[in-house]
Order: sequence, then C-alpha cells, then structure tokens
Amino acid sequence: MTALSPECTVARYLAGRLAELGITHLFGVPGNHLGPFLTTLRAEGDVEWVGTPTEGGAGQAADAYARVHGIGAAAVTYSVGAFNLLNACGGAYVEHIPLVAINACPPYEQWQNYRALGLLTSHMSPRRESNLDVYRQVTVDAQVISNPGLAPGQIDAALTACLSERRPVYLEVMEDLWDEPCAVAEAPLLRRERPFSTRNQTMLDNAVDAILTLIDDHPGPDGRPRPIVWAGEEIDRFRLGDQLTDLTDATGVPFCTTVGAKAVVDEELRQFHGVYNGPASHPDVHWIFKDWATCRIGLGAWSTSKNLGGDQSVGTDWVMAAQGGVSVGTRYFPDVQLERLLPALQDALVKRFGSGGLAADYYAEAHAHHGAPGDRPASLRNHRATLHSGGSRTRSGERLTYDGVFDRINHFLGQETQTDWTVVSDAAFSLIGSMNLSLPAGGFLSQISWLSIGWSVGAATGAALAPEREHARPMVFVGDGAFQETCQEISTHTRLGLRSVVFVMDNGHFYGIEQMLVHPSYYADRNSGEGNSGEGNSGEGDPGEGDEAQEADFYNVLHPWHYDRLADVFSGKKTPANGISIAHTSELDELLARLADPTDPLNDGPLLVRVRLHRHDYPRAMAYKVQEKRG
Repeated sequence: MTALSPECTVARYLAGRLAELGITHLFGVPGNHLGPFLTTLRAEGDVEWVGTPTEGGAGQAADAYARVHGIGAAAVTYSVGAFNLLNACGGAYVEHIPLVAINACPPYEQWQNYRALGLLTSHMSPRRESNLDVYRQVTVDAQVISNPGLAPGQIDAALTACLSERRPVYLEVMEDLWDEPCAVAEAPLLRRERPFSTRNQTMLDNAVDAILTLIDDHPGPDGRPRPIVWAGEEIDRFRLGDQLTDLTDATGVPFCTTVGAKAVVDEELRQFHGVYNGPASHPDVHWIFKDWATCRIGLGAWSTSKNLGGDQSVGTDWVMAAQGGVSVGTRYFPDVQLERLLPALQDALVKRFGSGGLAADYYAEAHAHHGAPGDRPASLRNHRATLHSGGSRTRSGERLTYDGVFDRINHFLGQETQTDWTVVSDAAFSLIGSMNLSLPAGGFLSQISWLSIGWSVGAATGAALAPEREHARPMVFVGDGAFQETCQEISTHTRLGLRSVVFVMDNGHFYGIEQMLVHPSYYADRNSGEGNSGEGNSGEGDPGEGDEAQEADFYNVLHPWHYDRLADVFSGKKTPANGISIAHTSELDELLARLADPTDPLNDGPLLVRVRLHRHDYPRAMAYKVQEKRG
C-alpha cells in the first residue's frame, strides 16, 4: 500500500505532472475553487499562469499552444467557466489537439450538503454530473477527483490518454482536495502507442502493395508514373514532418498539402507544388493536382468541406491514409498506423522506381504537353515566383482588396522582413485568402474543421508563448464578425507585451462568408460603387452604410466598430498597443515598411490594423461559387 506523503498534495502532484510534460504556461480564468491550485502553481514556479479575459480565449490559447508544443492546458472554475471552455475543448477534440481541461469544482462538503438538504451554492447544478457528462462528449478521458488517495492514479490515467490519443482530457477536482496529501509520482508519464503485431505488419505490407499497384494502373500518356502526394493534418498532429520530407527527398514525388497541414514542412522544398483545397485552390495548383497527376495519395489528410469544397477523395485513382486506416481505390486496410506507413511506402517506392525516380516538375510537364495559356507558369519555380511578386508593386490610388492584401503580405514575408512570423488565420475569407502565403515549417496555424470564428485572436497568445515559436511574432488575419466575438483577447496580448499584428478584415460590417454560402449571387457585381468608402483613416463615413446594406441578408449585417481604436482601450503606460486603419495600397505599403523597422515604436506591442474593404469584395479563390450561381 502506497503511503500518503505530507510533502506532496494533489495540487503539487498535478502541477508537477504538467511541468513534466513541458507545459510552460497554463491559461484560464480564476475562481474561488481554482485559487488554491494557482497558489501552489506559482509557488512551484515551473508553470506560469496566464489569466485571460474569457474562458473561451483561454481554450483557444491552450489549443494553439498544443498545436505548436504537442500538449497544452487550460483551467477554469465550475459550470460557469467550464461551459464557456467547452467550445474550445470541442474544437480540440475534433481536430486531434492534446489539451488538458482542468475544472475546479465545489468542495466535498458542499456536495454533501446538497445531498442531505438540497442546498445549492455558487455554480452548482442539481445534476451532480452535469459538467462531467458534457465533457465526456469531447474528451478521451474524463475524471472527477474526490479522493486524494486516488488522485495520482486518476491524473496519470487522464494525462496518459491525452498523450496517447492526442485529444483532450478532463480533470474535475474538488476545491478541498487541492491541499490534501497524496502519493508522490513514481514513474514518468509515457505515451502508450497501439501495439504493432504480425497481423499489423501483414496489413501494412498489403496496403503498400496496393498503393504501388494503383500507381502502376494510372500512368501518364508517356507511360511514366504520375502520382502526387496530398499531405494532411495528421502529418502535423503526429509530428511526422521529418518523415514526409524524407519520403519526398528519397523518391522525388511531388506533393501538395491540405490547408490544415499548410507549412507542416518548409514550403520552399523542391517538390512542394502548393496547397490543394478543392475548387478553392489556386487555379495552377488545381490544374496539376486534378488534371495532370493521374493518381492522388492522401497521407494523413482529412476530407473536410473546407479543404475539398465538394470534391470526392474516393475512387479508383485515390489513396487516403488517415484515421488509423488506408483506403486504396475500392479496397480498405484497417489498423494501419501512419507513422509506419510513411517509411514503408518510401522504401517500396525507392525499390520500385529508384532513388529520386518519381522526381518531376508537374507545372513544366503540363505546360509543355498542353501548350497552356501564356499566363500559366511554365515551371514550379515560375509558379512560386508569381506568388511572391504579385504584391511587390502597388499604386497609391488603388483600394485594398482581399487578394491585394494577401499578395502584398506574401511579398513582405518572402522579401522584405527579417523577422520570423507565425501566421494565425481565422475561418472564412481570412483562411481562404491566406492559403497561398509561402511560409516556412511551423509558420501557419488554423482551425480547419471546427471553424469557430474568432479562434485566431486567442490562439495567437498560445502560439506566441509556445517554446518552439516564442521567437516569432504572431500575424493574425481575422474577419470583422469573428473579431467581435473575441476582441477582448487583445488585452492578453497587451498585458504580456506580445508584438502581435492583428489584421481585422473589415468588409463593411457584415458576415461575408455567410452571405457567400447562402446567396453567392450577391457578389456578382464586384464593381458596385456602394458600401465601404474606406476614405482615409479618419473612420468617418462608416463602411457599408446606404442602399447596399439593405441588399445583404439582414441577419448577416453587423454593428460597425472602429476596430483600430480598441488599442487605446487595452493599452497602458507600460503596456503599449497601437491601432491604425488602412484602405489603400499605399497605406499598406507604409505599414509594412514600418513593421520591417525594429526601431519603429509601432512594434513595441500589439498592433490592431483595421483593413477597410469593399463589401462586394471576396478572395478570388471563392470565385467558383459565384460562377456556379451565375450558371
């Protein structure tokens, strides 16, 4: 029987385990039930508490921290805090993010009072397991800790599940247990992988053979194999970027990524052909991925509506290896682990086609074969050059557009700044617009499947504090409607002195993506003179006023804000924050020049940039939806 240690308490045990996992920051909103744990956390000194304005923002920060670092944590108080954190935990569950949700609940005595007398105290519900029940839906393990003797085992079980399943877990701890003695940790926490048996080896071998057969059955017109790899989200979640690089280097096979796996490896790698995102892809990427490649090999890619837009990722010319299995054409091989598939496939491809035997420039090949139009790039190198050069020259009288902003930012990131940046993109037009930025490995974060609007603002906090990216400045792209959901998280940026740059894409105070999804015909007239005047930086003449506001569906219209002025709200004498408003290309040029100058006071703290856009404007990647409606 393990003796309880007077030197170890439940609070110290949990704090120690979090530190063991390399967690340097715990995000959350305090409450009386959580106070004793936070006091211990500070005394231990290994994990720093980061209080955020909202529990949702804490969850977003912990989510992004975990995407970068491998695991993150958030702590809240019972019911009122836990239910606010639930959305972020749900997103982490869907997107395979290892997140530890800590919920401090009323003490054991109060629960006994309720059982005996029916007496409810603050934050309690008549349903004793209300918090536990909802978190069971979005976690791989959920524990209520009410006995200090059992606490170490419960904590270890949950954290081990978090590491092993790469998904959230839930720990509900009664307030009066924090300072109770418990056993000390006896062994380190370890990830418990699924065993690899002889049956698994046979299944893996059969899956690899089937992939080789599919490649053989789909040659190009010249008889040579013409596969393309589509690297996806699980390459990032399982930390398989190096294995992907090894595979493409050894075989030469061209590859694209999903939006969710953007920048999982350096996008300057010689075989990287772009981000494939269904009909919303860059037309050149769509051309070579769908029309030139004769078969597609998805590795860890998820078939979400956002990265396919209706495309089918099944059929005789598709391989999809994800969610623990591999589909090859019409065949399916269950229980094949991606981390074993990549090296096995690499060895098989090299054996069949030789080292570098699949190397190809599909842009050059397709151009030479089809005699493509003159505006098509003649090679992969030219395609990349067009992305970087598209925003290099501007004229001062031009109004800003979504495409103009992202083209210009791409040139800035590639040619004009010496600073490392982490691009954090919100849902909707911001995500579509940032899709073709050329970025180094680890330089992009997005929530591709859950798509909780406003996620990016809180996520930037976690991205900036994760040890692996703490050298990089966050660059956030967020729509005006999304920003209204979570704008208060800029307060955390300011308090911590994060030098984030938050571009609020103000398209005339309305939900542009919702309008596109419901009535894309609204965007048919991109030359309308109505709406966002964007004149100067004064903020006079709010965008979207007038007749055009009546044309958009009423439920998509937002109340107009002067987003840049919020910097004055959040800034303090020792915590500077700045805000500006831009509407023309010359103003963006001037801003980027200042961002490239480390001595400019604009870079002393977070910067809010209100980007004033025309209400009828939209990223060119969404043109297919407008054209479909016209057709």
